[in-house]
Amino acid sequence: MIKTVLLDLDDTLLDFHKAEAAALRDTLIQLAVEPKPETIALYSKINARHWELLEEGKLTREQVLVQRFQVLFETLGVNRSHSQAKSVYEQLLGKGHYFISGAIELLTELYPKYDLYLVSNGTAAVQAGRIESAGIAHYFKEIFISEAIGFHKPQKEFFEYCFSKIPDSSLEHTIIIGDSLTSDIRGGNNAGIHTCWFNPAGKAGREDIPAEYEIIQLNQIPLLLENIR
Repeated sequence: MIKTVLLDLDDTLLDFHKAEAAALRDTLIQLAVEPKPETIALYSKINARHWELLEEGKLTREQVLVQRFQVLFETLGVNRSHSQAKSVYEQLLGKGHYFISGAIELLTELYPKYDLYLVSNGTAAVQAGRIESAGIAHYFKEIFISEAIGFHKPQKEFFEYCFSKIPDSSLEHTIIIGDSLTSDIRGGNNAGIHTCWFNPAGKAGREDIPAEYEIIQLNQIPLLLENIR
């Protein structure tokens, strides 16, 4: 029986890609770089790879936040300040939010039945702004942001910290739900808890990162949780 639910934020509850595109477009405009769709798509690809390198322990957080713009500008062949781009982008990204379909309905349904905790690898200031904008903080017993903790998903230490703050935590009664195999599912496997992969795009899985459960819509979660024994 599930008691504790760890929920990822980006692309699980909030549409990060939509927010990313909007913030990047306005950042590029401020830096006098044309925000072409292909440029935004290129950044998204570069950004995703940099976060994977962080998860693999090959880059620090600060390196990720700056180098993603360095690589983008070098690829575009433009001379712009990486640190300025980082600053402007983070300010813009923290100002708004877009919900994944069914996110509020899910939180409303789960809130009376389970202990909900938010677990995110995002930058603390950015995530705080987005969470406040979305008005979802009250659904969670506590919010765990990797930058504030000092460890990130999928590191076991991230989850150990979370469990140290969760009263009467039990691994067998805990599940993590998220869209990322490399951070959420691998992290859940490292921690020894139940895992549920939110995979609305129907991406191919990975044998080296097995997910215990897989869903394509958030409205599948309540029945899934009820049936885990």
